[in-house]
Amino acid sequence: MIHPTAIINPKAELDPSVEIAPNVVIGADVKIGANTIIGANVVIDGSIEIGCNNQIFPGAALGLPPQDLKYKGGKSRVKIGNGNTIREYVTINRATEEGEETIVGNDNLLMAYVHVAHNCVLGDRIVIANSVALAGHVEVESKAVIGGMLGIHQFVKVGKMAMLGGMSRIDRDVPPYMLVEGNPSHVRSLNLVALKRNNFDSEQIAIMKKAYKILYKSGLTISRALKELEPLCENEHIKHLSQFMESSMNNKNRRGLINGNQ
Repeated sequence: MIHPTAIINPKAELDPSVEIAPNVVIGADVKIGANTIIGANVVIDGSIEIGCNNQIFPGAALGLPPQDLKYKGGKSRVKIGNGNTIREYVTINRATEEGEETIVGNDNLLMAYVHVAHNCVLGDRIVIANSVALAGHVEVESKAVIGGMLGIHQFVKVGKMAMLGGMSRIDRDVPPYMLVEGNPSHVRSLNLVALKRNNFDSEQIAIMKKAYKILYKSGLTISRALKELEPLCENEHIKHLSQFMESSMNNKNRRGLINGNQ
């Protein structure tokens, strides 16, 4: 299960079922769960925990120090969940400050050359296409789809079931359930494909369409539109959308919201 050319620190904790291909390097403070497959020439170092049933393709580099001039060598971590597919030459860096984490959840697909920078937090069932760069402190909620060859600015948050068009510039928060693309990027429409794939019925889709029209087609300011949205917040998805947008506007650590395309 472990190729003889692999270099594995004896302090690393590997489940006996882990498969390791040629020329892999694994450091001392590494923990890898059951049935994880590691391709050739992968480097896994630093304080990193990888769960079960992950597949890591050749050339990936996981757990290395952050590309951040503020990093002073403190013991930060990477935590990766279960069932992820991490394709060729993906990089996932440790967090910057002592005790902080970069987190990747479960059942995500990170295609080739994706970069996940320090302190990023990724949810579950996210698809990130080739050559995407996530800067430091980016958050991506579950079931988002991120098109290829785009960049996401530091401290930006991408909402649940959002879709980002390829080669876009994402410099502000992307609300949940929306389709965003362009340079500069705008909210183009409701992400109906994601709603249908996630089994929204016709009544739920109608409510989401009504919310979209209030937010982006009414001519109201976002603050006023969110007030108009309040009667719909009994719906859990409208409530999540409203809370996400309010947090983006009111949190000084965030960058505000991507504009609508009115």
